[in-house]
Amino acid sequence: MSDIQATIKKIIAFRDERDWAQFHNAKDLAIAISVEAAELNELFLWKSAEEVDSTKLKEELADILTFCLLLAHQQNLDIQQIIEEKLVINAAKYPIAKAKGSAKKYNEL
Repeated sequence: MSDIQATIKKIIAFRDERDWAQFHNAKDLAIAISVEAAELNELFLWKSAEEVDSTKLKEELADILTFCLLLAHQQNLDIQQIIEEKLVINAAKYPIAKAKGSAKKYNEL
């Protein structure tokens, strides 16, 4: 079992012990990801990156990642596979020769 699979198993056990699976449909998990991402953004609001509380940053990031893992699990998606597939897509959209050192979107390169 990979480390990520072991982590997902712990998340599922935590969720199931509380009978929360009933609330974890794809729509609500996607919304939860967005809400938690907004909370992460709020940590940076009106501050420099150096001023952000690293403890709160870790907590919000953990919430986002937890909901992402739950959504992937609920949709029977292999995390490693979908990331690797997306890297291939992004490599085609952002070839090194055009994208290196640039923040431009692929259609502006």
